[in-house]
Amino acid sequence: MSGDKNNPSPGNSTPIHQIPWYFTADTLVGLYLPFDTLIKDYPADVQCEHRVFVELIDSYPGLLARLTDGEEEDIIHVGELLGKGASGARGDDTKTLKSAVLEWLMPRGQPLIPPLSRNIKLDRGFNHEVTSRLLCPAGLDWSDVETKQSLKSSETAVSGDQWPMFLYSGYHYDPDDPWKGLLRSEILTFGFKHVFTSPSSVDKEPKATRSGNAYLHGMKSVTKGSLAYVATQIWFALSSSSVFSRTDTVTDSENFYHSILDLLEDPDEIEEVNDLMTWWTRISKNSALAKIREKRAALRELATAEIN
Repeated sequence: MSGDKNNPSPGNSTPIHQIPWYFTADTLVGLYLPFDTLIKDYPADVQCEHRVFVELIDSYPGLLARLTDGEEEDIIHVGELLGKGASGARGDDTKTLKSAVLEWLMPRGQPLIPPLSRNIKLDRGFNHEVTSRLLCPAGLDWSDVETKQSLKSSETAVSGDQWPMFLYSGYHYDPDDPWKGLLRSEILTFGFKHVFTSPSSVDKEPKATRSGNAYLHGMKSVTKGSLAYVATQIWFALSSSSVFSRTDTVTDSENFYHSILDLLEDPDEIEEVNDLMTWWTRISKNSALAKIREKRAALRELATAEIN
């Protein structure tokens, strides 16, 4: 494996942020399946973990050989390193987004009334008018007095697969076209840039010569996992919950993450998903260099068409 034994170097990888928080050394060992084993015969959660495992194998040259040929202690050590790295990355994102998300709640120059603390989250969630509107499940009317009171009092429990309004462009949900604007909201693009490019890139276009966090860690394109990850982080940042945990009953974060990922990996939704990923690729590459290359490619295509 390239790199130091205790710090394996990624190749064309999915950043370690996206390794699920339940991914452990034991899981890592158990996901090595014989070639004649059909993964589709396993439960959905095992299939999801196996996809993560395959991405890890593709990302870290030599990892599979190390797992199959190494001693048990060595395998456990690799799992611990991955778990530690993933936990640290997620913790950093959670901490910085808790404060950063407050800058994205209102149009630039407009104050947030009443203001929210950057460090204490008790007044967020359904305890504040602005965060409530963003967290209100799509299909429910936050302006309805009974709905508002029911959500505030927790009489209406919100599960992770009841997606909030902040996932939709313009924070508007169209019941006749559920895909319209899904996962294309402004707050999601801000969150993605904050995590995978740099916090400063949210307010300004990144320089063409500067590599973002994603590129530095080997992530060459927007992935389905990265979208689900950022959406989950934003959801938690808006909530009143103080601890990011897979078992948190307030945010139901694990269910939320998987429900998004399941949709993005559903073969029946491939047309809409491909369109979504193309949109995100265009958004993520919206730099001066990308625009130059895009224009050059368009001119080249035009020239080719004229020749033919």
